[in-house]
Amino acid sequence: MKDDFLQRLLALHYVYPKPLNRLQRLLSDDPELEKLAAQKPSELASRLEMQFAQANQLKNAYLKALKTPFCEVYAKHKITPISYRHQHYPESLLELIDPPAVLYAKGRTELLLAPEKIAVIGSRNASSYSRQAIHALLPSLIEQNMVIISGLAKGADAMAHAAAIELGGQTIAVTGSGFLHPYPKENAGLHNIIEEKYLSMTEYPPYMQPKRWNFPMRNRIISGLSQGVLVTEAKVKSGTLSTVEHALDHGKDIFAVPGNIFSDLSAGPHKLIAEGAKPVWKGSHILEEYRQLIGKNEQH
Repeated sequence: MKDDFLQRLLALHYVYPKPLNRLQRLLSDDPELEKLAAQKPSELASRLEMQFAQANQLKNAYLKALKTPFCEVYAKHKITPISYRHQHYPESLLELIDPPAVLYAKGRTELLLAPEKIAVIGSRNASSYSRQAIHALLPSLIEQNMVIISGLAKGADAMAHAAAIELGGQTIAVTGSGFLHPYPKENAGLHNIIEEKYLSMTEYPPYMQPKRWNFPMRNRIISGLSQGVLVTEAKVKSGTLSTVEHALDHGKDIFAVPGNIFSDLSAGPHKLIAEGAKPVWKGSHILEEYRQLIGKNEQH
């Protein structure tokens, strides 16, 4: 039954790659998706709030997709689909308004079960200051087995992944496109290493290309997986701060690296600090905060 359900879910997600809250309109009274193949397009249109023609198209695409043995196909490409029911699916993601219905993963999925994870993010145009800060802050975090999460973008993200690897730590990359379209191309080498030895994951089926709107969606997963978010450099208006907003919505800790007051890239961290983020210039600052939190949680 479970395998049959996964096949149906993967077929649906392939043709309708939406978050779980959208799929819940179908799952609420058909949790195993057993009735979907027989549903009338008019019923689908009503449930999914779409035009009849669109629902009809979706139904036909779904019936066709059911014939593809997705688990076998993905296994050949070393992709592990992690549904919202999978034992390695992180519970913290289910707290999102729009949890991913499926995560597509390459590498060591057990890293998702690591108890302590921190996101390290910043500008795509990060300067050498971000690299220096990351190399100064990460060693003590890695010594405590914290997994470093980032989005594999240019700049600070790539610096964070590379530093985690170089320092002997573990890292998870959350990407904004399917595995057939790795992005950005200049991080292809780093991506290959992460897929082979660490963990790369996305909520997008393999054929999905990187689109602008995918990246803000990806950011909610980065913050959702992490206990806290560390920002190195960012402008006041940037994608980095959208990750911070997601994190704040879910009560995560925000850490910010103070920087040069004459740099635009320090304006984002300084604004966060002014709004209550913890300024950090040593990894121990982050660890102290976590130890206090862990102590509080254990008391409760």
